[in-house]
Amino acid sequence: MEVILITDVEKLGKQGDKVKVKDGYGRNFLIPNKQAVVATAQTLKMVEKLKIKRELEEKKIKDEAEKLKVKVESLSITIAAEAGEEDKLFGTITHDMIKDALAIENIIVDKRKISIEETIKKLGVYDINIKFHPEVMATVRIWVVKK
Repeated sequence: MEVILITDVEKLGKQGDKVKVKDGYGRNFLIPNKQAVVATAQTLKMVEKLKIKRELEEKKIKDEAEKLKVKVESLSITIAAEAGEEDKLFGTITHDMIKDALAIENIIVDKRKISIEETIKKLGVYDINIKFHPEVMATVRIWVVKK
């Protein structure tokens, strides 16, 4: 039986894929759970339209991420922190601190998208990676200065 997936199904395929499954799996599980529909000429046309629409949306999201990347890479963020002897910080610079510093520059980023390669425990300059899109990664320079 050939079906078209309505949603992503683990180990089977992504939304819009046309896959061949056993009759019982299709009739008794995928179709009743609204994860797939039977592949007909009409549903194939519908899927093609949905794929084109999805590609346009993904392209738009990626273009916005590219614009944001250019904006972020032109920035240099300064974070003031308490430090003691030998420029050691009392604590570390966290994802939240970087997110807040970016928010001051009107750049809203989820803290889970920020990648800190090494823990920041000293004053200095650090390059931090931010993942805006699976294909778009930006690097922002962070200056950690004494408060």
